[in-house]
Amino acid sequence: MKTGKLFAVFSMLGLLASCAQLGAFEVQNARTYADHDNLAKQYENTAKEMQIKAGEQRKLLQSYEDKSYLYGRQGQDFQAHTSANIRYYEQASRENMKEASFHRERAAELAKREYATPVETPSQRSNRENKAKARSGPTDSIENSGNAL
Repeated sequence: MKTGKLFAVFSMLGLLASCAQLGAFEVQNARTYADHDNLAKQYENTAKEMQIKAGEQRKLLQSYEDKSYLYGRQGQDFQAHTSANIRYYEQASRENMKEASFHRERAAELAKREYATPVETPSQRSNRENKAKARSGPTDSIENSGNAL
């Protein structure tokens, strides 16, 4: 009986630690393409970790089912608990993939905006600066000649 409870406690601690990777602060402050891209990667990595854990739980469940005689009456409890863990990890994986998809879409929107914004070439910049100097008129030339004295 103690082994089952101990197993349940350790599995829940591992579950909580794996889900606490992303802070709400990071998600709320995502404003740029890079922010959303990084969040999408983090969510995808968490989803992969959840799938790995679900796979580990499937192997454990298979061993419980194949050798149930080793576990006695607690074997059914182990199987039920492990099945619940598998469902939880799979659900967490799906939710993380949804979040990753959202942040990928948001990053794509921001990337489109960045590409839609015209980029100023060096020649355009120098033309703009020359026009600004021409508009400022003779006051700049007087100030510059005063500095030379």
